[in-house]
Amino acid sequence: MKKNLKYAQNLIDFIYDSPSPYHVVKNAKKILLEKGFSKLKLTDKWDISKGEKYFVSQNNTSLFAFIVGTDEIEENGFKIIAAHTDSPSFKIKPSPEINVEDKYVKFNTEMYGGAILNTWLDRPLSIAGRVSVKSDNLLQPKSYLVNINQPIITIPNLPIHFNRTVNEGIELNKQIDMLPVTSIITNEVNKEGLLLHKISEEINVPKEDILEVDLNLYDFTKGSIIGMNNEFISSGKLDDLAMVHAGLTAFSEASASKATNVLALFDNEEVGSRSKQGAGSPILKDILTRIVSVQDKNEEDVQRAVYNSFMISADMAHALHPNRPEKHDPVTRPIINSGPVIKIEGNQKYTTDSDSGAAFEMICKKANIPYQKFVNRSDMRGGGTLGNVSTGQLAIRSVDVGNPMWAMHSVRETSGVDDHTYITDAFKCFYEI
Repeated sequence: MKKNLKYAQNLIDFIYDSPSPYHVVKNAKKILLEKGFSKLKLTDKWDISKGEKYFVSQNNTSLFAFIVGTDEIEENGFKIIAAHTDSPSFKIKPSPEINVEDKYVKFNTEMYGGAILNTWLDRPLSIAGRVSVKSDNLLQPKSYLVNINQPIITIPNLPIHFNRTVNEGIELNKQIDMLPVTSIITNEVNKEGLLLHKISEEINVPKEDILEVDLNLYDFTKGSIIGMNNEFISSGKLDDLAMVHAGLTAFSEASASKATNVLALFDNEEVGSRSKQGAGSPILKDILTRIVSVQDKNEEDVQRAVYNSFMISADMAHALHPNRPEKHDPVTRPIINSGPVIKIEGNQKYTTDSDSGAAFEMICKKANIPYQKFVNRSDMRGGGTLGNVSTGQLAIRSVDVGNPMWAMHSVRETSGVDDHTYITDAFKCFYEI
């Protein structure tokens, strides 16, 4: 249990230090560099060697790391774990300050992904992301990461006295009800450029040099281990940073094998993956092709490597809900702390088939960990993930798995302490075979 609690706390710390996809990738790079990985650039000529470790990033919100296999790549292929760095949130719009009757300042935002709106109300929130600043190269602005590491905003609920039917259900309007308040207007505080001024102080750059921002809101309260027996993890962004952390931990501790081990951390899964750094782009295919090609292999070798490969698409899964068990399939009902979940969907929302599902089951048995299965109720439409999107670019054997959790897409989600160790061990076993 001590090991499990340590892993769980490491996950909580990782999430707290990763308030935006930019920070997720920054922290992943730091871990990889400490483990002896070398940084590559997509724009440089690559020189890689068998058994050596590398990583490359796209947009600084996605990351692709690999350990070159010790044997012929066309014979052994790739072993890939894929996860995503983004989570549902709210994005700051340009010139965001809105004056409320010369009394308050609130920020104009738009929703990113499918958040459960009411969970964002009445919480201490902050802002993090990337700031783009002018430079001498017109096509290459300078970039700064920013994390306003204090609770500077909140989205207030309407009191029950103004909405007596609130507990009977209310539809929140994203443009009206979900705008965060940041300040009271005084003689010293004016709404004009309020956020820009704060960012300028944070990155020590003149306001007039700041051109664009990509900033998201996040829950400022750090996650915690909860439960009568410390069995649960309560945190924001478990979907999908729990899988990022498990994959990164297993990958960074793995040794070189005959196959080339790969960790693929995509961005923009929560909005469909259709971006240059998303699973719907050719980025992973391009990188795998390049890894093969720079080893003096031909196009046929590239295809042979791909068809000799296997991918685990890792995204969180739904646990049996204690208050609404009727929402689940009558048979496949995953339980927290009972092992990773193999996700199955006949209409191909998930990539799992009998072949790939059986392969993951054998991995779990070899690692001596339990596993479960999830299928939606037949009268309910489920969600998809990055696995079936990425296989639109790569015809690769793939299985969709994830840890069971409650309240997916809430600002505060719940998963299991033991499960995080289970799936990390499964990933380690996968990379070692």
